[in-house]
Amino acid sequence: MSRYDRYVLSQYLVLFGFFSLILVAVFWINRAVVLFDRLIGDGQSAMVFFEFTALTLPNLIRMVLPMAAFAASVYVTNRLNSESELTVMQATGSSPWQLARPALAFGLLAAAMMSILTHVLLPASTKQLAIREAEVARNVTARLLTEGSFLHPTEGVTFYIRQIEPDGRLNDVFLSDQRDPAQSVIYTGAEAFLVRDGDRANLIMVDGLAQMLNTAAQTLSTTVFADFSFDISSLINKSDIRTRNIRAIPTLELMRMPESISRTDGYSAGQLAEELHLRFARALVCVAVTLIGFSTLLLGGFSRFGVWRQALLAFVLLVFLEVLRGIVSDPVLADAKMWPLVYVPTVVGLMIATLFLWLASRPRRRRIKASIAPPAEAAT
Repeated sequence: MSRYDRYVLSQYLVLFGFFSLILVAVFWINRAVVLFDRLIGDGQSAMVFFEFTALTLPNLIRMVLPMAAFAASVYVTNRLNSESELTVMQATGSSPWQLARPALAFGLLAAAMMSILTHVLLPASTKQLAIREAEVARNVTARLLTEGSFLHPTEGVTFYIRQIEPDGRLNDVFLSDQRDPAQSVIYTGAEAFLVRDGDRANLIMVDGLAQMLNTAAQTLSTTVFADFSFDISSLINKSDIRTRNIRAIPTLELMRMPESISRTDGYSAGQLAEELHLRFARALVCVAVTLIGFSTLLLGGFSRFGVWRQALLAFVLLVFLEVLRGIVSDPVLADAKMWPLVYVPTVVGLMIATLFLWLASRPRRRRIKASIAPPAEAAT
């Protein structure tokens, strides 16, 4: 690469980092608010919140990375054009194809980052996030030990604790179980203790009362107990047989064992084919959007009014590629043999960029108009 290419590439990378940081921050704030309310409201610590936030970052970066690459390409090209650097390079004999080399190198670097993200970081983070979510769901303390609030760990069950002592003793416990339509049961206890035995969790209530209402007969029976054990494992533990998130499945497994994944996780062949090829297409589309951002602005040439029309056209093309990706998704989901359609947006984007570079490389034809009108015939 020439010194000019390295200079332009460094500008791309600096602006790419800036736009990536801004876009990730915007998306992160929107999601962090919801995540904070859910985790802190369930009794989790701030460290758990930050851990979950870090595990969701790869997915956020995956969404914003092509947009950041496109924004960096448009911004840097516009600045080079407004400062006449592109005009000087073209005057020295550099063709649009030569000027596009830094943009192509930048697009390839962005594609490499996206490949690492989609093939390595995103599956690993999604898998770890699912593990941590399962652990939080099994955490009795986080789900039930919140004093002064009526909690609903599952449908038909209401749980309340007035006070939690430092030694773990629960004072004034209320538990309503209405999961059985034929019978409603309410347990109250002066004190209670939580006892864990492996995956099982028992609530030991002391000095309490059980009230059982037979819905059909409309009869109420009460039982006073000195101590009573209630299995609350079903209120907390989910089934250990979980369907893996398709994004958590490693790429090599998607390539080698699609039939086994379909049997164990229930995904169709179309879903697996789309996910596999999207991981490659997302990387390639970074090259396409980068070249579109550069080549579209190159069509405008130098103008004191800027290249806002070309920038608007580049943005419209970016939206068009995203819409096209959504259109080709349904046929692939229906039939896995249609997987080449996943790469159509990338191919179309590269074709558009190539066309614009070809148009920019053509010498502009200037129409020469006669500035002097033909002499009028002498009056006779």
